[in-house]
Amino acid sequence: MPKDLAKVQKKISKKKGSKASIHENSRDAKRLRRAGARSDKLERLATARGKASQPMRTQRYDPWTFQFMLELTDHLAVQRIAFFRTAAESMTQPFTVSSTQSLIETYLSRSSSELSTLQSARRPGRPTSTREDMLRQRTETEAKEYVSGYWIPDMEDLDTLEKLRAWNEEWTSLNTLKFVRITQQGVRHASSFPPKGKS
Repeated sequence: MPKDLAKVQKKISKKKGSKASIHENSRDAKRLRRAGARSDKLERLATARGKASQPMRTQRYDPWTFQFMLELTDHLAVQRIAFFRTAAESMTQPFTVSSTQSLIETYLSRSSSELSTLQSARRPGRPTSTREDMLRQRTETEAKEYVSGYWIPDMEDLDTLEKLRAWNEEWTSLNTLKFVRITQQGVRHASSFPPKGKS
C-alpha cells in the first residue's frame, strides 16, 4: 500500500479516472488525507532537522562586563562556551579546579545585577515581569546543574584550551573539544558533546 501522497494520488486517479470525484468519507478520501498528513509531518520534521543541524554563531563575550560585544545569541550552551573561551584566552596555564569553580560562579551570577534592578523597579504588590521570571528560572536551573555537575569544556587540558582558543564560534565545531562536568564540591566527571542528561 503506497504511503507517499503523489503515489496515492496516482493510484486513485488510475482507479477512478482523471475527472472522477471522490466522496468525502470514502476509503480513497481517507487514504488521501492520511497521505497528506504524513507528508506534512515529514516536511515539518525535515525542516526541524535542518534547523538543528545549522551552525549557531555567537559574538565575543566580555566576562568582566557580562555582555556580548555585538549581540546576544539565544543558545545558552554557545553563550556558556563563549564565556569560557574568553576566559581561556587570557590564561596561558591550565585552570585548576578551584579557579574553574570561581569562573563557573562568576558565570552563574551574570544576571544578578539585572535581577536586582528588575526587583527594585517593580512596585510593591505587583506581579513579577516575564523577564524577571525567566532570569530567575534560568538562574535556578543552572544552580541545580552546578550542584550535580556543570557542563563546560575541560579547562585543565592544554590541548582542549588550545582548541577552545581557536574555536570558530560554530556549534558543529565543538565536537573536537573535551568536556567535563564539575560539581559544586569540586568533583570532575568526563562528559560528552552534545551533553546528554548527566553525562
